[in-house]
Amino acid sequence: MKPLVPLTVMLLAATAPAADRDGLRHIVQEECLPHWNAQHDPAPCESIAQDYAVLADRKGGAHFLLIATRTITGIEDPAVLNAATPNYFAAAWQARERLNAIVGHPLRRDAVGLAINSAIARGQDQLHIHIECLQPHLYQALQAAAAIVGDHWTPLQIGESPYRALRIRGQDLGAANPFQLLANQIPEARRAMAHYTMIVAGMRFKDGPGFIVLAGPTPTREALLGDTLSGTLGKGLVAPGETQLDSTCAVDSAP
Repeated sequence: MKPLVPLTVMLLAATAPAADRDGLRHIVQEECLPHWNAQHDPAPCESIAQDYAVLADRKGGAHFLLIATRTITGIEDPAVLNAATPNYFAAAWQARERLNAIVGHPLRRDAVGLAINSAIARGQDQLHIHIECLQPHLYQALQAAAAIVGDHWTPLQIGESPYRALRIRGQDLGAANPFQLLANQIPEARRAMAHYTMIVAGMRFKDGPGFIVLAGPTPTREALLGDTLSGTLGKGLVAPGETQLDSTCAVDSAP
């Protein structure tokens, strides 16, 4: 089966931005926070709180980033599993309202996705969660799989990607931290968090609102760069989470 996401898209996610891997941290800590403290204006961020900032992605479209205000490298940082650390995915889900202003109307919950890239396939070393719409192929796959994804991690093949999938029940993520669910329930993931990407997709199940969480190890940036001809991810590996989201919100027109 051919990949549903072109490898060139994965390459863009894996290689950019390459100039300054601490660029997001500098923006938040050296621009947004000082501007907020001095003038009560979060610019260039969209908003700022004690623990996180929301920034419009530089590529434009319906694409925002939830960025930790303290120095946390990413999914592999032990801080994300600390009970005292804020639930960044919960905050990112609340920040999805920013997408509505771009598309011109409220988005359905099942059109929206959140993603964090693995440490080995990302371009920035400050914890950030992408807030966008789901790619149409991912939306369709999750709708088809909604009835079989349960309360325990289970294999779910999407295109060439052999994800693990988990259902979370509820309107929001306040009582469920996806980082902790991954590390606490999949021992091999806890031992290699740096290799994992995660996607959290809003869902409308027959018995109420909730989410489907997808997780899996990704290829390295070097592997993606070296695989442009064959177009395969590698056995047991999944597409980086960012490549499964869509800033054009094409899925918004789906029934």
